Amino acid sequence: MPVPPLVARAIAHIALNEDEKRILRELRMPDAGHGYDAFGLHRDYVALGMAITKPLYTRYFRCLSYGAENIPAEGPAVLAANHSGTVPTDGMMLWVDVVRHAGRVPRPIADHFVPTLPVIGTFFSRGGMVGGSRGNARALLAAGELLMIFPEGTPGIGKNFSERYQLQKWRVGHTELAIRHGAPVVPVAFVGPEEQMPQLGRLDRVGRLFGLPYMPVPATPLPMPVRYHIHYGAPLYFKDMKPTDADDPDKLEEAADRVREAVDGLIKRGLKKRKGRLFS
Repeated sequence: MPVPPLVARAIAHIALNEDEKRILRELRMPDAGHGYDAFGLHRDYVALGMAITKPLYTRYFRCLSYGAENIPAEGPAVLAANHSGTVPTDGMMLWVDVVRHAGRVPRPIADHFVPTLPVIGTFFSRGGMVGGSRGNARALLAAGELLMIFPEGTPGIGKNFSERYQLQKWRVGHTELAIRHGAPVVPVAFVGPEEQMPQLGRLDRVGRLFGLPYMPVPATPLPMPVRYHIHYGAPLYFKDMKPTDADDPDKLEEAADRVREAVDGLIKRGLKKRKGRLFS
């Protein structure tokens, strides 16, 4: 990491207000005695992440949060959200929103290529991101952590503008984890990011040269300043299922459909509540 923890702490001290510093002081984070947890999370880099993303969260995307009280205050849980926007700024904004409103550091489960990205991969890991292996996710849930998962994966952010707010193929991994560990799934819906950066096309071969699934060709050089609306639904508990049901593909599809329907319902309600596409 090019920025030492002391420098990260100093930047955060300058950029954050007293309420934000209090939130950071009260965060409960595992620490093996040297500042880092087993996956590389470090309190000073969480503070730096808050400082760096603050202008985006408060001024550029002007995020509004609804229902954050549905996020469990402690214990294992999974946040499952829709994904969009050509570039995954929705993931950053969800991370910030959870820290601000729930006082927990969510652990984003990233596609396999993200941790390998130079500098960025390390920085994200310091803020809580982990590579998307089942072993990593299971270890975090067993430790009582809060996972952040986008079941659509990369196809969610890569969909055409004509497909906005239409959920793509909904993977079942989040329900497999939830059922196996007895953890609730909190459905999360974004309204706004779908319009931030329409794609004109995509360059698959060029993307693969850089270790990416594809290289997008956006209509705008940067995401437009759409307002983000982040909606949290009531936690879904799968108390009618046993841990062994996590090995049953039909049970997993059934549970994933429940989550997908909950997210889709939040999207529809959010679209009705929103007054405009760009500034409201």
